[in-house]
This record gives sequence, structure tokens and C-alpha cells, in this order.
Amino acid sequence: MPIRVAIETLGCKLNQAESEKLAGRFVAAGCRVVKPGETADIYILNTCTVTHIADSKSRQLLRTARRSNPHALVVATGCYEVPSGAGPGKVEGVDLFVSNAEKPRLVEIIRSRMPLEIASEGFDENHRTRSFIKVQDGCNRRCAYCIVPLVRGPEKSVPANTVIGEIRSLTALGCNEVVLTGTEIGSYRESGMDFEALLAGVLAETTIPRVRISSLQPHELTQSLLSLWRDPRLCPHFHISLQSGSDAVLFRMKRGYSVSGYSAALAAIRKVLPGAAVTTDVIVGFPGESESEFGETLDFCGNAGFARIHVFPFSARPGTTAASMPGQVSAKVKKERGAQLGVIGTKAALDFRAKKASMVSNVLWEHTSRAGEYTGYTPDYIRVYTRSEHDLTNTITAARLGKPFREGVWGEIVNATEGNR
Repeated sequence: MPIRVAIETLGCKLNQAESEKLAGRFVAAGCRVVKPGETADIYILNTCTVTHIADSKSRQLLRTARRSNPHALVVATGCYEVPSGAGPGKVEGVDLFVSNAEKPRLVEIIRSRMPLEIASEGFDENHRTRSFIKVQDGCNRRCAYCIVPLVRGPEKSVPANTVIGEIRSLTALGCNEVVLTGTEIGSYRESGMDFEALLAGVLAETTIPRVRISSLQPHELTQSLLSLWRDPRLCPHFHISLQSGSDAVLFRMKRGYSVSGYSAALAAIRKVLPGAAVTTDVIVGFPGESESEFGETLDFCGNAGFARIHVFPFSARPGTTAASMPGQVSAKVKKERGAQLGVIGTKAALDFRAKKASMVSNVLWEHTSRAGEYTGYTPDYIRVYTRSEHDLTNTITAARLGKPFREGVWGEIVNATEGNR
């Protein structure tokens, strides 16, 4: 029997990209990658430390993994390490901790404990439909609240030929969508190429049906970059973190942009792609956030037309300047503000989906349930559900979007000639 490896991932899309790469390397080493929760000989948790809740979740999952797999090698890797002061090496039952820097060598490191082959690349069938491609890592910015520069280090970019080669390989294996991701992909710099040049190269030199990008800063959305969206393979979905709708709070956060600058980015997107989805992150309860400043965030988010709002209560991270700022907001107030903004976020998501009702969009179908329901995503990241007598897994078909259903909409398969973006 091949060695069974379960890889569970917390946090950002960059972590997901790295987990996919790890899965491929274990497959190439003769292992079988199983889903978290299945019996495993090796359990790997790719951790996150962006909030104290992520730290707690990491500890919980590691302990659960040890109880569920008493004879397995339990491995922790990722961002939950030294800066948190009580990293996974302190969690009972963890056999091995591998830092972010050593993560790409995980197969070689585990080989000293188990009989693994050494092979550099492979492909995990579980990631055939959509794959995350790491194009950049690290961050040179020093936002007041963010621990990422401390655990990921300075910016570094992946050579364009490596990125393009990986996408070509995935396309040949049947992958239909790639997500270009990193800590700060708009800061991509490699051999004289910036992110715009990289994206243009991906479009020109690969035939992948869909390309999605993970996250950009407002000032990075130039007219020149947005002009690339003339290619219909680029998904009209932009994730742009807002964090606050108050200039005073943004200044304390050291975000480097203003509310008006963010609004200009939204306007630029909608001028080129009127129906594009814009999703965002917002932090509530940042130190010193007054009721009036929070009110500015409520007003902005209520009028911005976001497709989805991810709400996070401020979490003081060790080593960041915000952790020792005066005016720390109580947990009770943060919970109340999070609930208020959550109501606005729910309405914004429903409103965005309602605007697409009766439209026909191409859906990449990803999963099926035992009941025969298929789920997939439109290019503008609306989750669609349908039923079909035919196997839709990893196919792109046209579907007419209908009524709200669960966290998305119900869709009806239509003739492919009706499809549009």
C-alpha cells in the first residue's frame, strides 16, 4: 500500500498554492494523497497565523490529527511559528515542524523517517479543476497590524518561465482554471518583468481556459493592466482589501492609500468591466477606531457595490506596531461591529447575485454531492448549483443563473451557444 498523506490548509490562497505543490511532490514520491479526515500515515497542516483565531485553529487541528491518527507522523508547517511565541513545536503530539523557508523540501525532510522516493514534481488529481499558482512570496510593506512580513520575509518572485511552464503542464493534464497568487502579487518583479508583463505572458503563451488573480492593491489597478481584461479568459473578479472606510484609520494602519484612492480604483474597474465582481476584506475594531470612524466604514461598504465582504475583528499580532497601540477596542465592541458590517455584507452579496439573475454565464463545475448536485463558479465568482444526468465535473458549460440558493444561486444548463462572460 502506498503511504497515505493528508494535507490540510488554513489561511490564504498562497498557502493553498503551496499545499497543492506539496501534494504533487508527494504523489511523485509514490504516495497517495487523501482528504483531511481520512486515515493517513502522514498528516500535514499548513498553518496560518494572521489572527489569534487562526493560531487557535492550528492548535486544535493538530491535536485532532494526533487523536485521529495516533500512529501517523504529524507535521506542522506554514506561518504559525516563532513570532506567535508558542508555535506548533509547543503543541503536544506534533512530531515535526517545518518552517516556511524549508516547506519546499518537506518530502526530502520526511524521507529520513519514511521510505519516500525523491521526485521534484507531480500532479495531485484532487486539484485538477482549479489550481493555485504561486508567483510571488513575501512582503516589503509594513502595515501596522500585519504579521505576514515577519513570517514570510521580504518580497521574492517566481521566474516567469517557471510560472508559464507550470500552467502549461496543468493545462495538458486537464486543468481549466489557474489562480495566480502570492503575498503581494502586484509587487511582482523578476528579470525586469512586472506583474502586468507576467500576466500578459501567461495569456500569450498558455492556452489555459481561465485565469483568475488573487488580490491587488488599489494603486496597482492601472488602465494598462486593466486593458488585459480584453482577453475573455481573464476572470472579471477583483479582490481588493479595503480594511477601513475611514481615512484616519487607514493612516494608522499604514495602508498607503486613501478612501478616495480606493474609490478611484473601483471606478477604473467598472469603466472597463461594468459587471465585474469586487470582493474585499475589512477589519473592525482597529485600535482607536471611534464610532464615527466605524460609521464611515459602514457607509462606504453600503454604497460600494461589493460582491462579498470578508469581515475580521482586529487581532493583535506579536511584533506588529498595532499590538501596542493605545485605544485597544474591547472584544464586545468588535463583535458588535462585526455583526453590523456582516449584515451589510450579506445584503451586498445578495444584491450582486440579484443583478445577474436570468443572465447566462459559463460555469466551471467542480464538485458533486451524493444527491447528484453539482457546484461550480462563474468567472465573476458566483457559486452556482445545478443537477445533471451527465457528469459535469471539470467541464465548463453555459448556465442560466436563477434564484438564490444556499450561498450562491441555482443554475439551469443551457445550450453552449448562449454562454457569455
